[in-house]
Amino acid sequence: MFSLMLLSISPIVAQELLQKKEAVTIAMENNFDIQLSNNNVDVAMNNASVENSRYLPSLSGTAGGSYSNTEGSVTQKSGEENEFENNETQSLNASIGLNYTIFDGFGRSNTYKKLKENYRISELQARQMVETTILNIFTSYYEIARLTQDVTNQKQTLNISRIRLQRAQYNFDYGQGSQLDILNAEVDYNNDSITYLTNTQLLANEKRNLNLLLGRDVSIDFSVDTTLTYNDQLLYETLLVHSKENNVTILQQESAMKNANYDIKSVGSNAIPKLNLNANYGWNENYLGATSFINKSSSVGPSVGATLSWNIYDGGSTRIQKQNAQIALDNQSINLEKQKLNIERNLSNAWTAYQTALFVKDAQEKNLQTAQTNFDRSVDQYKLGQISSIEFRQAQLNLLNAQLALNQAKYSAKNAELAVLQISGDLNQAQF
Repeated sequence: MFSLMLLSISPIVAQELLQKKEAVTIAMENNFDIQLSNNNVDVAMNNASVENSRYLPSLSGTAGGSYSNTEGSVTQKSGEENEFENNETQSLNASIGLNYTIFDGFGRSNTYKKLKENYRISELQARQMVETTILNIFTSYYEIARLTQDVTNQKQTLNISRIRLQRAQYNFDYGQGSQLDILNAEVDYNNDSITYLTNTQLLANEKRNLNLLLGRDVSIDFSVDTTLTYNDQLLYETLLVHSKENNVTILQQESAMKNANYDIKSVGSNAIPKLNLNANYGWNENYLGATSFINKSSSVGPSVGATLSWNIYDGGSTRIQKQNAQIALDNQSINLEKQKLNIERNLSNAWTAYQTALFVKDAQEKNLQTAQTNFDRSVDQYKLGQISSIEFRQAQLNLLNAQLALNQAKYSAKNAELAVLQISGDLNQAQF
C-alpha cells in the first residue's frame, strides 16, 4: 500500500502551477456558459441597432410582365360582328418604391429605447453569469488548495504512523514492547493510508471539476497557489451602499422598470396621428392587340404621396392596453423594492457569515498552535516511554484535526468574503 501511495505522489512533481488570474483568463475565453451569454449579448446588440428600429426608410423594387393570345368576336353598337384570332397582348412593368414613416406618435422611438435597454439587460445577465462562474471557479480552486494541504498533512501523519509502527516493532524485538503495541500501530497506519488515498482521489476529482469549469481538457493535471489574501478594508455600511448601486439583480430590475415605462408610452402612441411618405418611380409598357383602338401604351416617371392616419377610436383596446401596461409598471416597482430588501437581507447574512468565518479561522489558528505544542511534548514523552502509544496517537490525531480544521476555516472565510463582494457588486475588485 505504501508503494501504491508513492506512485500516486510521483506525478505531482511535474505539475504546472495554475495561478488564480490565469484561471480567470482561461474561463473568460473557454467557459461554455460565458460563451453562451456572450452570444446572447451579440443578439441583443444586433436587435438594438438602428437597422432594427424602423427609423430608416424601406426601398423595394418590383417588375412583372404578362402575355396573352386570344381569339373571339367583337360586336359593335351598330350590330356588326367581327371575329378575330391570334390577338396578342403584352404588358411589361417595373418600379422602385420608397416608403418612410415620418412620424408614428413616438412609438418607434420608445421601441428603439426598449431595444437598447434590452441590450443593457443582456449585458447585465452576461455579467451575472461571469460573476457566478468566477465564484464557482474559486470555490473549486480553493477546494483544491484545501485538499492539497490536507493531503500534505495526511502524508505527514502517515509518516509519523510509519515511524511509530517501526518503533513498536523494534521495541518488541528487543523485549521492551508487546504484540498489542504493534497491532495498534499497524491498524493506525493502515487507517492513515486509506485516508491519504481517499483525499488524494478527492483532490484528483476536484481538479477535473475545475478543468470542466475552465472549459478545457479535464485530464490536465496542475497544482494551485495555496496562499490567501483577505481584504481587511471591508465595511458593512459601504458594502450596503454599493449593493443598492451595483448589485446586478437590482440593476436588471431597474432596467425592467424602464422597459415597462416605454411600453406605456408605446401604447399611448396608438392614439396619436401618424404620417407616412411614399415615393415611386415606375415604367409600364402595354401592347393591346387588334381589338383595341390603341396598339401600344407606355408610361415612365415618378410619383410621390403622403398618408396621414389617425386611429380616432378603436373600441377601447388602446385604453385597456395602457391600463395593463401601467399595472405591469407597478408590478416592476414592487419587485424592485422586494429585491432591494432581499439584497439587504442577503448582504447582512453574508456579512455575519463572513465575520463568523474570520473568527473561526483565528480560533483555529490558536487551536493549531496548542495542538502542535502538545504533540511536540508528546513526541518527547513517547520516546522516553512516559506515555503510552494510545496517548501518543491521540495527540497525533488532535494535531491532524487541528490542521484540517484550520484549512477548512481559511478557505471558508475566503469564500464568504467573495460571497459578500458579489452581493455588493464589487466582485471585480476582489483580491483572490
